This record gives sequence, structure tokens and C-alpha cells, in this order.
Amino acid sequence: MASSEAWLNGQRLGINGRPGATAREEVPGQYQATFPIREAIWQPGGNLLVRHLSSFHGGLRLDRPMGAIIVLPYPYPQRAALLAITFVAAGALLAAAFGFGVIHAMRRTGSSLILAAIAGVAALQAVVESLRPLFDYSYPLHAWRMSAIWVLAAAFAILLVTYVTIRFLPKARALMIGVALAVVGATVLLPGFDVKTVWALIGGVALAVVPAAAGARGKQPGARLTLGYLALFLALALGFPEWLADFSYFLLAAGLVLPLLMGEVVRLGRDDRGREAALTRAASRPDRLTVASARGVELVPIAEILAVVGADDYVELRLVGGRSLLHTARLDGLATQLPASFLRVHRSVIANLSQVQRLERDGDRWRLHLSEGAPLPVSRSRQPALREALDSPPLASAVAV
Repeated sequence: MASSEAWLNGQRLGINGRPGATAREEVPGQYQATFPIREAIWQPGGNLLVRHLSSFHGGLRLDRPMGAIIVLPYPYPQRAALLAITFVAAGALLAAAFGFGVIHAMRRTGSSLILAAIAGVAALQAVVESLRPLFDYSYPLHAWRMSAIWVLAAAFAILLVTYVTIRFLPKARALMIGVALAVVGATVLLPGFDVKTVWALIGGVALAVVPAAAGARGKQPGARLTLGYLALFLALALGFPEWLADFSYFLLAAGLVLPLLMGEVVRLGRDDRGREAALTRAASRPDRLTVASARGVELVPIAEILAVVGADDYVELRLVGGRSLLHTARLDGLATQLPASFLRVHRSVIANLSQVQRLERDGDRWRLHLSEGAPLPVSRSRQPALREALDSPPLASAVAV
């Protein structure tokens, strides 16, 4: 974290940037500098190493500008294997993030979105963590890189607590998320970025154990497996904290989300087979509408549909009894599938005329009141067709206009 110049036994070894007495005089150097030492410089007795440092461009003030001075024989030990494993884990995590993103687009479930975020955050941290061995960046970037690593670790920890709580202890969701924000956020006060990062991860995993343990006591499916994995994560983190941020974290994160992704894919295949079977059954039941939603396939009696309301790429089916369903269909398509007793009264509304009580004027607007639920808007262009339908028997005897 400094521009530097080095001498050994009075012989200049090299310069990294240009140290200066002020920020204007200093030229920032690289984060890591390597100076060769000729054998002739070494003395058989004591050796004197002198470093001249300045650090005016770091952005954040650290406890010390130099983390270590190391003398090693050339060539230096390589970390190619560690880097390769990290990139493999990052690739797997990115694939998992993409997979959960696709599942969320198909099913609109909150858990898949959280898992996509967990995998994406872990993959991004793996990439940021790998910047140092990939290229020599200037020292002002290092403090921000370390800050990004802590932020990503904190985000992973909070998302992990959120996912496990929603799955196994949903009633305590607000409490657990609040505690996670406080505990993980407090790690910013710890000294040293490595310490901040490690304890942010440990704190999040430890908190996630609480809802997982509650689910295991309640014998919820998958709770014991999740609890065991979190316990393994915690044991390795406490036993080998120096490996957590650099290596173990990415493997453990991949090991958590990849089995969940495979389980989701299997479940989607099972749901698709069930949906095909339901569609086959629906062909013999013309009095029912086959509704495809995030919860699966449901055969809804057409007589129980009060209205169909457009909701972007979906439609909302408002049913008798106050129930509603989101259906993965377009309003235009349903307008041709529903029987003649259904009429489009607005560009985003189809009404079941057999459920109409009255057509009422509200200022410059018209509202259609059904047997229950909120009144529906009626567009001016569709009023004539609606009035004609309401005036025709047998609707005319039951509707007040």
C-alpha cells in the first residue's frame, strides 16, 4: 500500500513508483513489488535492509502501509493450482446463478431469486479475489478491492440467512434479517480486511444455523441436510480461518448452491410431467379452465371465475370466495377461450356477466359491480356491447343499470 524504494547493505535494489513527501510528489507504485538481489550484495554477517515509503493515494487509511517483507529464492512458489480451483468454483457459481435466474423467470419464486443472488455474489467475490495473482495493479486500487471483498462477503452472509430463514422459519424472517444486518454490519469495525471478511462469513453462517435447527426439530424436508452443511462450513471456517476467504469459501458456496440447483431442476421436470397430465385431463372437462401458476396446474371451474384482470405477462383470475390465482396466459388468448358469458369490458378486464349485479356511473367513469369483490372499470368504447349483453335475457332480469 505504498510507493517504495529499497536498499540492501547500501546497494539500491529498485524502486516501485516514486515515494514523495507529499501527494503531489509521490507517483503511486504497484501493490506488490519484487526486487532482485544479487548474490554479491549479501554479507556473511548482518545485513541491513532500508525501505523508503510514502502512501498518499490509498483512498483508505490502513493500520500499516506494508503487510510483509519476504526474501525468497527465485523462481517463486506458484499458486496456479489454487487459482485454477478458484476459477472452476467461480464458473460453477456463475452457472448456478444463471440457472436459478432462469427458474425465477419461469416460476417467479422468491427463493430462486435469493439463490441466484447468493451464487452470483460468491462468483463475483471469487473473481475479485483472483485479481491479485492475475496482474500487478497499482496500490490505490487495493483498498477498494479489499472493501469490495468485504461487501460481497457481507452480502453473501445476509442472503444466506434470508434464504434459510424463509425456507425453515418464515415467521421470524424480519427478526433474523434484522439481526443479520446488525451482526454482519458490525464486522466493519474489526481491524484488518481479512478479519472483517472472515467474521462476516462466520457470523452469517452461524445465524443461518438457527432457522435450520428449527426446521430440523420440526422435521421439515431438507432441514437436517442444510444444518449439517452449515455446521461443516462453520467448523472449517473456525478451524482454518486463513483459508476461508481465499479458497474454502468458494468451494463451500458452490457445494451449497449446486445441489440445490440440481434439486430444483429435478422438481421442475416432475412438475412439467404433472402439468402435461393435468392438461390431458382438462381436455375432457370443458367446464373448467386449466390454470398454470407458480404452484403448479389447477383445474378451476369456469362458473367460479368472477373476472380476469391483466397483470403484465400474466392474468389474475378473481374467483368466488375472494380467492385469486396468477395464470401464465395472455388476456387476448383467454378472451377467445372463455364462453360467451364472459365479455371484455376494458382493455385489461374480462368480466363474467352471470355474476354482474349492476352497472354504475362514478363521475366520468363507469363501474361494473359483481356479486362480490371490488368493482371493475368499464371503458367507454365497450359500453354499448356491455349494455346490449346486459339487456339480453336472461341477464336483464337480474341486472340493474
